[in-house]
Amino acid sequence: MILVALGHCGTHWVAATFFTVLPFVATDLGLSYTETGFLVSVFYVSAALANVPSGMAADVTGRRVLIQALALLGGALALAGFGLVPGGTAAPAALAVAVAVMGATNMLWHPAAISYLSLVYPARKGFALSIHALGANLGDAVAPLAAGAVLMVVRWPETAYVNALPAILMAGILVVALGRARGGDAHHVRVGDAREYLRGMAALLKRRAVWLLCFLAGFRTATQNGLLVFLPLYLTHDLKASPVAMGFAMTMLQVGGMIAAPLAGLWSDRAGRRPVVLAGLGATTLIVFALTFVDSLPLYVAGVSVLGFCMYALRPVIHGWMMDMAPKELGGSVTSLVFGTQSGLATLIPVIGGALADRFGLVAVFYFLAGTVLFANVLTLLVPKEERA
Repeated sequence: MILVALGHCGTHWVAATFFTVLPFVATDLGLSYTETGFLVSVFYVSAALANVPSGMAADVTGRRVLIQALALLGGALALAGFGLVPGGTAAPAALAVAVAVMGATNMLWHPAAISYLSLVYPARKGFALSIHALGANLGDAVAPLAAGAVLMVVRWPETAYVNALPAILMAGILVVALGRARGGDAHHVRVGDAREYLRGMAALLKRRAVWLLCFLAGFRTATQNGLLVFLPLYLTHDLKASPVAMGFAMTMLQVGGMIAAPLAGLWSDRAGRRPVVLAGLGATTLIVFALTFVDSLPLYVAGVSVLGFCMYALRPVIHGWMMDMAPKELGGSVTSLVFGTQSGLATLIPVIGGALADRFGLVAVFYFLAGTVLFANVLTLLVPKEERA
């Protein structure tokens, strides 16, 4: 469980390093804002395109540990490749290739890792996936600090080389250690052949519970994405928060989730997924709505930390719920289905929220976000009471 979480930390370490060094890459190579923004778009588009093949690869081959190691190694080598990009007109295209590999390998990790943990810990999925999520939080938090410290000493190419090393090391550790770990053979569970895989997926896609959970996860993620985009704007423009206060509030949003995730995972393993999801979504709805009436900055930051506690804790619980319902040999593809739905709905929120803010003010965005998470509550109640495949 800890090894896979550290591997997840490695994939987010690579991505966070990319975003940290990107301004220095742009300045050094003379990239325009359009070219810089294009590189970010390439990262997300390549991740989206890798979504379906990633799940299929995990389920058809059954080599989930190997896929996790390849995801780490591929992302790390792509990050290191940043330092080899020459200047000139060819730089944006060369950088785009490296970024595309990073985005694709970042997605490649999730179906293999989530289905692997679900197989190794069938009775403790919620807790295992919450520890897996903590790995991502750790990578997102520590990698920018590490990259920033290295940038104080050397240039960005050397920083990319140095920050690629932990992910390369972790890939080797996974290959050696997970094969010997408890349940090491679980990653060989797979579908028989392509025809059997297609039959299984066709049956799965006909189940109403699967689609309800996908959209439930999607609307929760859409709310989260909207908060990440519009909370800094609201804190800065409406509450007149300083940059330090705004940064602290966003950090507390993450810290609340890091504390809550293992607790929610344990609770969901013992009491079931539905009560935990309903409690978390209900609290999230009330807090998002209530914060629109808070004018005190310290009180608002306190509310944001509680919001993170409720909202981020639900991600591994929902994924665990989906793993409960999916046949064990199709866990990777089900993960891809969830992540695809989340990505699709999350991309709409910045556009809709921006239009609402321009027309009615930023506070209207939070009424809208309260509505999206309230709709997720309704979907939770509609999921049939079946919790096993």
